[in-house]
Amino acid sequence: MKLIQNGRLILPDQIVDHQAIVFSDKIEAILPLEKALEAYPNAEVIDAAGCYVSPGLVDVHSHGCGGHDTCDNTPGAIQEMSRMVAGFGVTSWLPTTMTYPLDYLRVTFSQIRDAKKDSEADARAWGGAQVLGTHMEGPFIDVNKMGAQNPEYISAPNAAFTKEYEDIIRIVTVAPNVPGGMDFIEEISRDTKIVCSVGHTGANYDCAKEAFSKGSDHVTHLFNAQNGLHHRDPGMVGAALTSPDVYTEMICDTFHIHPGVFQLVCDCKGDHLVLITDCMKAGGLPDGKYDLGGQDVYVTGIKCVLESGTIAGSVLRLNKAVQNVWHHTNWPLYKAVFAASLAPARSIRMDDRKGSLEIGKDADLLIADADFEIINTFVRGEKVYER
Repeated sequence: MKLIQNGRLILPDQIVDHQAIVFSDKIEAILPLEKALEAYPNAEVIDAAGCYVSPGLVDVHSHGCGGHDTCDNTPGAIQEMSRMVAGFGVTSWLPTTMTYPLDYLRVTFSQIRDAKKDSEADARAWGGAQVLGTHMEGPFIDVNKMGAQNPEYISAPNAAFTKEYEDIIRIVTVAPNVPGGMDFIEEISRDTKIVCSVGHTGANYDCAKEAFSKGSDHVTHLFNAQNGLHHRDPGMVGAALTSPDVYTEMICDTFHIHPGVFQLVCDCKGDHLVLITDCMKAGGLPDGKYDLGGQDVYVTGIKCVLESGTIAGSVLRLNKAVQNVWHHTNWPLYKAVFAASLAPARSIRMDDRKGSLEIGKDADLLIADADFEIINTFVRGEKVYER
């Protein structure tokens, strides 16, 4: 049993002081310090020294980091990435695929399935963020809004293939405007627990709204690879912003999205805003040339682009996304943390176990300094990162 004292606990609706949090692999109690020490006299005491104690962050859209990519199909790569993202405050995540042939993705999904099983079995041996499944971002997308995806491998939506991997696919991105897209959304939403996310699409406002009515309740990286907001043509973005029950991803790196837009989206989406990284293998590494989905990507600072200038993923850390929202909006820190923890957990129907400091949930938590830089990360009670 462990007990964290002298921390500022970030709860879904406030930050509280003078409370201790007690945990094993689950959160056992949140009590005033004296009562906690009396009730759990043998607990290992960890002094947060006035720092924040936050729920672990949940990244539902990240391709890679540290020189690895989900679709490289390299043995051990997912574990290495899981260990690296723990240093960014991430305690659970969805390794995200790119647009590849379905047979190639079968190999990727097999590795993700194994990684999911290993990360669930032993948090200490895994040593990093838990793998909750995968976000299948391609290949069921619109060639006219492919972004940095490879056009050679784009294919028609295939419900039968997707259902084969219902045990690991948590989110599938699909363009509802392509032939079969709307039927795919309706079938997958009806027959499975997989979340259909509208993205990489030329869908207009009406098409997007229809997709939401068919069962989609998620939008892939708002503003990017979709039709923007115009006063005579609200587009995909207008549909997302005016649909309060639709979870909406945003890459808050200040490059994909100008920080002047953050407040508008926060006001429109509230507790349905989901912060993501869309990170690629260059995450955590120096500037240079890397690859994403078989294409060269040039990284300079926070900018990741193809040779054509097309934006290609990011090198964003999820705790940095929290910082950016916190610093560029009127949201207090607990709201920005909510958008990177409980909101994404809810979006994939896993908030019964993940996303907040609540008794009975997994002890996924972190200690962060005054700037929300990560000091310690715990996954199901096991320390997996120490600064």
